[in-house]
Amino acid sequence: MSTARYASYPSLTDRTVFVTGGADGIGRAIVSQFASQGSRVAFVDIQADKAKTTVEQCVAENSRHMPLFYEVDLLNIDALRDAVAAAQHDMGSIEVLVNNAASDDRHAWQDMTPEYWDNRINTNLRHYFFAIQAAAPGMIEAGSGSIINIGSSSYMMQEDFFPGYAIAKSGVEGITRTMARTFGPHNVRVNTVLPGWCATEKQLSMWWTPEGEAQTIEDQALKRRIYPDEFAQMVLWLAADDGAACTAQSFMVDGGRY
Repeated sequence: MSTARYASYPSLTDRTVFVTGGADGIGRAIVSQFASQGSRVAFVDIQADKAKTTVEQCVAENSRHMPLFYEVDLLNIDALRDAVAAAQHDMGSIEVLVNNAASDDRHAWQDMTPEYWDNRINTNLRHYFFAIQAAAPGMIEAGSGSIINIGSSSYMMQEDFFPGYAIAKSGVEGITRTMARTFGPHNVRVNTVLPGWCATEKQLSMWWTPEGEAQTIEDQALKRRIYPDEFAQMVLWLAADDGAACTAQSFMVDGGRY
């Protein structure tokens, strides 16, 4: 969306942001869009090479602060906790947490094993809670903060080609609504942003087909692809002071498909 003219948020200048899964796709867009606002951004991912590209992109775009990257496998909760602590040490208390990391690998319900079930839950849901557990105390102490959980429209649309992923993503709604009530008295907000079929590099290379795109565009009110930078704009708004009255809500960015 090179011709788009996006908003600038003064409240995001120097705001500290922690993003999970920021090396590519929607996560890269979130990191780069925060960096373009002048935020101090730290992100974690298991893909070190792609993370380097993300940082280089932000530097090339003359971001006010170079993003900090910590290589973390989010199946390892201790490593996630260590990364949150390192980010707090390196850039100050986290003011915005974006739980984004996930993997929508296709699989059939008949092939599900207990081990793969655990992997899908741990990959797509468990680390959300423990990232919140690590970052929220600083927000509570500061008396403000924004936690943004990236969900998925897949379970709402009853898509059946990745049940472990869709079921895990449905749990994101439960985390958001539960923790919004818990943290509300401390002026810490918790919201969900749900993408539709977003045209990331991974989606285009692995799952996109002409037939699938045609059906998606037919289902959408907007008759075009939805891009990661567009999705990131809702995340920015919820992180900025502009979204200060919103919590326990779900925001769909899917071109009107659902």
